[in-house]
Amino acid sequence: MPRPVPRTDVLLNLFGTPHQTDLVTSALRLASALLRRGARVQIWTCGDATRLTGAALGDTKPRDYTDLGREHPSTARVVRELIEDHPDRLYWYVCRFCAEERGAADQIPQVRTRAPFVFAEHVNAADKSLLMGVC
Repeated sequence: MPRPVPRTDVLLNLFGTPHQTDLVTSALRLASALLRRGARVQIWTCGDATRLTGAALGDTKPRDYTDLGREHPSTARVVRELIEDHPDRLYWYVCRFCAEERGAADQIPQVRTRAPFVFAEHVNAADKSLLMGVC
């Protein structure tokens, strides 16, 4: 039985390819700012954005050979830590069909995979909805 969608102040919808623009950075900064103000936020990823929280990403990005001493967190780690810091106010969802189509069905445990036909429930559970990116 699927879990009910919690009421939130804002739903951020991340669609499209996440690394061609500042989409991911903008979405994470916006979510962080909203959470700092006490808002309840849900994020729904669709399309290639479902890869942001793939378990295969691990905790760090591949090393930059020009600066081997420096380590950068993966998006999966950033999202995981953000959810752990705000467990009752941040909910991250991944479109199951999009993730499976892209070989990203294995997600970090902190995110929930949902069928696309329940997307309307997420929109209805949010006071405001913002679409970021294109399909």
